Amino acid sequence: MIGVAAVVGAVAIGAAVLAATGLKLPDLLGRVDAYQLTAAAPRVTPSLAPVVVEPDGPVSFTLVATGDVLPHGAVVDDAKRTGTFTMEPLWSEIDPWVSGADLAFCHMETPVAPPGTNPSGFPVFSAPPEIVPALKQQGWDGCSTASNHMVDKSWAGIVASLDAFDAVRMGAVGTSTSPEEASRPQMYKVQAGNRFITVAHISWAYGTNGLPVPADKPWSVSLFNANAADASGIVAQAQSARDQGADVVVASVHCCVEYQTQPTAAQRALFQAIADSGLVDLVIGHHAHVPQPIEKLSGGPGGKGMWAAFGLGNYISNQDYSTVGHTETASGLLLTATFTIAVDGTVDVGAEWTGITVDRTGGHTLHVLSDIPSGVGNLPAAEVAKRYQLVRDAVGTQAPERTNPPTHFAESAFWIERAPFSGTPGTPGPAGPYDPTQ
Repeated sequence: MIGVAAVVGAVAIGAAVLAATGLKLPDLLGRVDAYQLTAAAPRVTPSLAPVVVEPDGPVSFTLVATGDVLPHGAVVDDAKRTGTFTMEPLWSEIDPWVSGADLAFCHMETPVAPPGTNPSGFPVFSAPPEIVPALKQQGWDGCSTASNHMVDKSWAGIVASLDAFDAVRMGAVGTSTSPEEASRPQMYKVQAGNRFITVAHISWAYGTNGLPVPADKPWSVSLFNANAADASGIVAQAQSARDQGADVVVASVHCCVEYQTQPTAAQRALFQAIADSGLVDLVIGHHAHVPQPIEKLSGGPGGKGMWAAFGLGNYISNQDYSTVGHTETASGLLLTATFTIAVDGTVDVGAEWTGITVDRTGGHTLHVLSDIPSGVGNLPAAEVAKRYQLVRDAVGTQAPERTNPPTHFAESAFWIERAPFSGTPGTPGPAGPYDPTQ
């Protein structure tokens, strides 16, 4: 087995040869193999030595998920207030919650602005390309991308978005640049103890605001019929994920009515149909821009039930009462799910919630509600208390609140690319495929 130092040396030599010839790595290789395993976050570099061990007990990992990343123009302006785009001053208080998770999934509401175009806000969105590396820097491992705004910039926006995620080595699912890519969930590997757990993430949306999905590329956005509560496509992809070796399946669902804390009848029917399939371990909801209930539905794998977060609200946005007439839009949820996998592969899931809120007029800074009972910035204590209660009322009582960031159970986490890369990566991946079971 080639050692790490040898691989690094080979990569350095190869880079020098490429520089001398004027060729670019993608010209020779394209994107790395569709099922190559690459580091999802700078945590622990795995050994390349063979791993031949038997499980000696159950293992656990944590997944943190959040609501809509919605970079309105005012948010972008605050991110550029120092002259250089940086999101860290806006959301740094959330850093421990993201970095402490074994896996972290965000939801990218908008496309990235295609090359040669300027970012834009409501009603036809496109985000600054810098938002994706900013998400990576905070510690997010991947995003769901199926949303009602994802064709705001048509095909070019879909390609630009997925290229941006690939360039920083982040997972993305819900939009695709080929039928082959669309057929695949976003897979991750979590090393917990002496075991490697395969986690599949799938993402679907109810529609695209009436804007057309490219007629010759109907697979470019994963869509379902919300009015019919048709979960068949979601269930089929969950089955495909299981067939491809997933131990855990997480579904992100972008649906149904905005600014309404109670799920619609169609939303409940859809989520229950997913639970009844017995194929999905956790469902994460988006689109309402307000927190919605977190409940354990009947069904789920092995009939043990399935946790459903109907809506996580907003992560970062310019929304609050003064902009859209709904105070609840200023707040969102961090969902912390703890997965425990028994030796026989049985999965148990626990769900906890944490309320977050944005100080819109105070630089669009994000805060954990439980950390600021006395108020902060332009949010007096009374406003914080009001928002906190609205979040509690929306979430309900089935899932407990969490007030401390998670800490790692697992040693490392990695993502698996879905399809050949269509752009130029910002950083090359490993020199060759890595399969910890070989």
